Amino acid sequence: MVTSGRQAAEETTTDRRLLRGAQSRRAVTRRAVDIASLDGLEGVSFGRLAEDLGISKAGIQTLFRSKEALQLATVEAAREAFVDAVIRPALRSPAGVARIRALVDRWIDYAVEPLFPGGCFWGANLPEFDSRPGPVRDALRQQQRAWHTTLATQFRRAVASGETAAVDPESAAFQVSALLNAVNLAVRLGEGDRVAMARDVIEGLLAPASHDARHAARRP
Repeated sequence: MVTSGRQAAEETTTDRRLLRGAQSRRAVTRRAVDIASLDGLEGVSFGRLAEDLGISKAGIQTLFRSKEALQLATVEAAREAFVDAVIRPALRSPAGVARIRALVDRWIDYAVEPLFPGGCFWGANLPEFDSRPGPVRDALRQQQRAWHTTLATQFRRAVASGETAAVDPESAAFQVSALLNAVNLAVRLGEGDRVAMARDVIEGLLAPASHDARHAARRP
């Protein structure tokens, strides 16, 4: 019984330590995302995070071991925040045109009322790493591709159901992504009027199919 009690106490202590470690990682990566959105991932350092958060540099190094590991954790934290702010809410809309509009609306909100202080995280960091092969570049590229795939999938659904004209889903997704990146830059430069222009172009891509095309799309 004594041994069991000691084991239970040790397990409780371990659980609390792990919980504190997880909470510390979240706090560090959330601050790191904010810094990276402003100054890029190269602006993220153990020393700067320690100073900003009022914790020891050694403690952060214990959590992440290397700057690359910290950068990768920061990229993942940005992805999770983006999914929560943009992707998951849009999934409540029906697949196809309605979901594309929801994704676009949420993305514009993400840039105009920035989730991160520097605007789009990938807009700030992809140019920094696009010519630098390695794990960080791979992670950023994979996330960018995932966003493109999300858009292309919905265009494919819209075309198949006859909601839109027969646009190429991959090309349409590329155009929407490029327009949204331009919106992010315009907003950062104080040119918010460009948002309406981008919406108009995107609506053109969502133009409904003709009656004959809709009928053909529904034909078994």
